[in-house]
Amino acid sequence: MLSPIGHAARLVLAVLLFTFAVTPVAGASARRPTPASTASWTAQPAGSGSGTDGGRPYFYLEGPPGTVLQDRLSVTNSGTTPVTVRLRGADAYNAEDGDFTVRGGKGSTGTGAWLRTAAAQVTVPARTRADVPFSVTVPTGATPGDHPGAIVVQSGDRSVGVRVRLRVGGPTLAALTVEDVTVSGRTIHYTLVNRGNTALAPRIAVGSDGVFGTLLRREARTLPVELLPGQRVRLSEPWRDTPALDSVTVRLRVTAAGGAHSEATARAVFVPWVPVAGSALLLLAAVAAGVYAYRLRRSHGRPPDDGRPGQSSGVQRHSERRHLVKAGAES
Repeated sequence: MLSPIGHAARLVLAVLLFTFAVTPVAGASARRPTPASTASWTAQPAGSGSGTDGGRPYFYLEGPPGTVLQDRLSVTNSGTTPVTVRLRGADAYNAEDGDFTVRGGKGSTGTGAWLRTAAAQVTVPARTRADVPFSVTVPTGATPGDHPGAIVVQSGDRSVGVRVRLRVGGPTLAALTVEDVTVSGRTIHYTLVNRGNTALAPRIAVGSDGVFGTLLRREARTLPVELLPGQRVRLSEPWRDTPALDSVTVRLRVTAAGGAHSEATARAVFVPWVPVAGSALLLLAAVAAGVYAYRLRRSHGRPPDDGRPGQSSGVQRHSERRHLVKAGAES
């Protein structure tokens, strides 16, 4: 039979094993590289003059409401068999993570609805380039500012969007807000909203102050996202060297060309829950072990009493003798 100290040691050892079992272990997982595209055709803005590659990454068109703007799209087939592609216009918007994406076939109300290609379907012979004219008719009631869109080129399962930057003449406004700032683990999450009518390339500066001073200072840098008018994106900022124990205020400041700026803060409390929980469990185990040892000592120090005749206490035996003496005297 184990002693009280032995029982207490077993309880403490069990708590320690549990504490180490729930402590997370850092690790890394490998990512499989994405295979490169082997498509035999490409689509891009046509070059000027003879139609050679002008190096334009996208179309840029500008004009007042009521005008018709024109340009050409080049589809190049470098393969050995003809390729048939389908063409359509589409509005562009930001995905939730900020990526540039386009509307479906019937979801466009801006540039995608105003754009018309000379042909909806084009067959490009092998090792040939086809230049496809298109036009954008800006409605008379179009609002000033940027109206992002794209020409979607599709063949089989492959689809390519060639960006169209359309700016309608008139007053422009650059307005930006940062909202919903939260801290989760080692990451700062926030939302950017473009409340103006021009596309923005936002810049962000991050800072954090704790009880004992400055914890984080990051100078302003340009984010790898183009925030389109009226769009909102949810982004995150890594913070690997978070404090182990502190109450902090995180401050985000965003700016963009045209005078757009905004600032937001969030509070966060960092507590090392695993060590705290482990210490609490150890304390509970120590208390339990002490109570158990105390009760065990009391039970060992108590005189035995098995209930058999003749095993009464000394006080009881003395009382019985006095009773017998008194009874003999009376008789």
